Amino acid sequence: MELKHLRSFLSVAEQLSFVRAAQRLHLSQPALSSQIQRLEEELGVTLLARNRRTVKLTDAGTVFLAEARETLARAEQAAERAQRAARGEIGRLSIGFVFSAGMGIVPNICMEYRRKHPDVILDLNSAGTHEQIGWLSDKSVDVGFLRRPITNDRLKLTTLQREPFVALLPKSHPLTKQRQVSVKKLRDERMVAYGRMWSPGCYDAVLEICAEEGFTPKFMHETDEIYVAVALVAAGAGIAVLPKSIALTQSKETVVRQLDREPLFSEIAIAIRREDDSPLLKSFVDLAVSYCHRHP
Repeated sequence: MELKHLRSFLSVAEQLSFVRAAQRLHLSQPALSSQIQRLEEELGVTLLARNRRTVKLTDAGTVFLAEARETLARAEQAAERAQRAARGEIGRLSIGFVFSAGMGIVPNICMEYRRKHPDVILDLNSAGTHEQIGWLSDKSVDVGFLRRPITNDRLKLTTLQREPFVALLPKSHPLTKQRQVSVKKLRDERMVAYGRMWSPGCYDAVLEICAEEGFTPKFMHETDEIYVAVALVAAGAGIAVLPKSIALTQSKETVVRQLDREPLFSEIAIAIRREDDSPLLKSFVDLAVSYCHRHP
């Protein structure tokens, strides 16, 4: 059963005239009559009672008319949804993000995306960079907001945001009296770290900052959760050197200070699998990049 036969039947049933229906469909009257005849033969019933003067629906035709309308409406809806999916306007995306991105750019990007694409469902999952790389590899998520540097040939990365590292201190620490903290003065300090296993970029950046002053930091605590690192600093367990957006999530018991050096930057990047080229994914990445260019 072809959709064009249903459309032809629907036109005749609504017009109750083969002449007017043929004109409406831009068909010849014999071609239209042939389509209705093939439809009736396929169904094994008479849908239209016709003579030279009148056309009427049979009982079977009346029932079939309602079903034909519904079938055509569903077909049109299916075509529209397929076209919208091809344009990246409908579907579902699973998104991973590091904690600090969840406190900043991710909610704003998602809100703007939802305003433009209200029929796309966004599933949000917080995890460290290392875990997200695994999720992307096994296709548990479609896109990730990660901290660079990252070396993975299977991923396509686009930097969205750059921010300097700063010192996070307990409120009672003597260094809070200074407007800037000298990296040299961190030599003998107990330090809290966002562990290398979970964020190698942040961990190695702190090592680099300290190495430039000739010492290795004394990491007393390493954690996989940024808010735990902040809580440890607040409790007086040590100080931390963190990207600025993370440090600004501090409690009332902590203080942020700039470092007295040329800033070393941490980068948040959006990552997708290189082989992924769906319009839905492209529309999300393009919007994320555009948003971050407008809100550096």
